[in-house]
Amino acid sequence: MADISIQLLDGARASADADEVQALQADVYGADDGAFAGRFRVQRRQPGFVLAEARNGGYLVGYAFGMPLRPSTSWWRQLTAPLPEEVTAEHPGRTFALADLAVRASWRRQGIGRDLHDLILRSRPEERATAVLAPAALPAQHAFRSWGWRKVARTRDDAGGEQVADVLLTTLRSVLYLTRCGACRKESNSRPDGCTVHE
Repeated sequence: MADISIQLLDGARASADADEVQALQADVYGADDGAFAGRFRVQRRQPGFVLAEARNGGYLVGYAFGMPLRPSTSWWRQLTAPLPEEVTAEHPGRTFALADLAVRASWRRQGIGRDLHDLILRSRPEERATAVLAPAALPAQHAFRSWGWRKVARTRDDAGGEQVADVLLTTLRSVLYLTRCGACRKESNSRPDGCTVHE
């Protein structure tokens, strides 16, 4: 595998790389007349936004980004069938939205997508994460299922049109496994029995 470096950027730092992110998005998904650029401009200004970048040298080969959902979010408004309120109700710290994850075609099947996914979610403080995938995106669907995501609903596009996508949820490991060692007060989110030093 080529030498890949992965880093996390906040919204301010992500702004400097916006042109590269948009070019990669167009390479993976096709041109969209600036719709992605507009969404990305708004999203990276939201509190808690984070961008994970994978680079080979200075060349951007993959990215993932997202932000926490706010209580007033429209994330759940275009569902094709209603979900219980205990699923859709949002409060600060409940849900992180993984808004996009993309890897250039020639760099796939090297674990880059998984590394980006894990880096961006590993230290999130939220209870859960959500994502939206096209039903026909079978490699992505398979990958997300293998990473512990589950489909909970389908949603229409923002304009309420005919195009639908699957809404996925996963419980974040930082919530599942966060423990604190009584001897050294060291936190661990990688295993349920906590610190490996004071066992």
